[in-house]
Amino acid sequence: MAGLARSVAAAILLLSMTTFGFAANKVIIILDASGSMWAQIDGKPKLEIARESLRTVLQSVPGDDEIGFMAYGHRQKGSCADIELIVPPQAGSASAISAAADSMKFLGKTPLTAAVKQAAEALKYTEDKATVVLITDGLETCGGDPCALGKELKETGVDFTADVVGFGLTADEGRQIACLAENTGGKYIQASDEKALQQALVETVAAPAPAPEPAPAPAPAPAPEPAKPEFNFTPSVVMAEGGDAVTDGNAWEIYKAKSDGSRGDQVMTEYGELKINLEPGDYIVVGRADEARSEQKIKIEAGQTYSPLFTLNAGTLVIHPHASQGSEISGEARVDFAYPGGSTTHYGDTKATVPAGEQKVTVQVGAGTVTETIQLAAGQTVEKDIVVGVGHAVLNAYYTAGGDKADNSGIGFEIVKAKKKIDGSRESVEHSYGPDSKFWLPPDDYVALTTLDLAVVEQPFSIKAGDNQDVKVALGAGVLAMSAPGAYSIEVFSSKKDAEGKRKSLGLTYGDSWQQTIPAGDYVVVRHMSDQGQDKEMPVTIKAGERSEITVQ
Repeated sequence: MAGLARSVAAAILLLSMTTFGFAANKVIIILDASGSMWAQIDGKPKLEIARESLRTVLQSVPGDDEIGFMAYGHRQKGSCADIELIVPPQAGSASAISAAADSMKFLGKTPLTAAVKQAAEALKYTEDKATVVLITDGLETCGGDPCALGKELKETGVDFTADVVGFGLTADEGRQIACLAENTGGKYIQASDEKALQQALVETVAAPAPAPEPAPAPAPAPAPEPAKPEFNFTPSVVMAEGGDAVTDGNAWEIYKAKSDGSRGDQVMTEYGELKINLEPGDYIVVGRADEARSEQKIKIEAGQTYSPLFTLNAGTLVIHPHASQGSEISGEARVDFAYPGGSTTHYGDTKATVPAGEQKVTVQVGAGTVTETIQLAAGQTVEKDIVVGVGHAVLNAYYTAGGDKADNSGIGFEIVKAKKKIDGSRESVEHSYGPDSKFWLPPDDYVALTTLDLAVVEQPFSIKAGDNQDVKVALGAGVLAMSAPGAYSIEVFSSKKDAEGKRKSLGLTYGDSWQQTIPAGDYVVVRHMSDQGQDKEMPVTIKAGERSEITVQ
């Protein structure tokens, strides 16, 4: 998959025949970090697709562009104020943004309108040109009006634009937030899968720079001159001293050199074998293959040819990740490389060129992680199978054992370790939402904390390496549909009173109708009116696996 991402970015670079740069002077990318980003597309969580796509596109952006990064819903559940500008707009922020996206949690709500407003203010949109790129997989859940905000920002800003990428939204959902982009002169792009998200990010985050002006035609020569070489710059790159030249999968970056020897404007990026003509002047040339690179300062003089050799001092690691011994190669595995001077992340079956030396390779499949240390010499290729040693569990909930399946997207599964800590709490391992929730877990004893509306059940189970289990959780619950015409709110109480004559409240909603999944038992449903003294109540008995309907009048 990492190869696919690099191929997409490379193809766009070759089509444009120039380098990428942000279309606006300053940009803030806003990432939806709500809990719904745990949902999967083609077997992979949307949050991981978003992380990798961001990383791929940001690698193609010149280092002097000012990029910021904001997220919402990554620190608190149920909070509409959980909005944070994690990386302020600044040059060279690509790695900081990738690291921030990799480390954040996804668990909150979707205050996208307030986030766009805060990003615009951070960019001083009333004083300077500003662009916000919003990546969201859901609609506003905190009462904001994205359409009205788009009009406000366009009217009060100097030159403000909002681009919106709807990740996994339906066409109808997309129309509800497309107005935010359209009202600012931006664009709304629907992205239904990984490839579409990558293309959408390239279109919104990166734009082609102006093509260089053509060189003036040479003055006519008074007399024929000796034939000149076709190219004046033909560099080559090798993995190690004395090795064969690399001509496939490598890249060249050429920059103008400033008077102090530092990098100036980027001239070009090319892939594979390089044969070009450079105008006389001072350049900085970078030869690279994946994560390995070598840099030289080159002075081009008229009438001279140059064929410098770049030595990467690097090797190649081929990692085949497996969930358990004897299993197929895992396409869901995350493979992290920590090599001398840096790190990188790939997914699934992986091939990476990295600087020679000690390599720490960490493979993660679900909640299981294993790290191995590999010594890699320059020019060497090491191919290795790494087994994480996890089992697979698919969790579903049923209203009663052997009864109907709870096919509800709101059902939540949290996997915790069965053994309690000294304070009585349990260590949380993973969580997911919806039926057929899949978990990769290290061998251990666990408890599945399953929640659906007012029903909460703990289901113990154990996993061994290589297991493939279907864990069925019996909720012991039924569905209660409540109607209370004219009610201000509806509240459900346990039927049994305590020593003070009070009943425990299990839940409340505002309005005159409510449907909830409730554990089997006896309850009292109370209709609250806006006028005090008008409350009415009705007892009800819930049976596991059955639906009950009541009207409180």
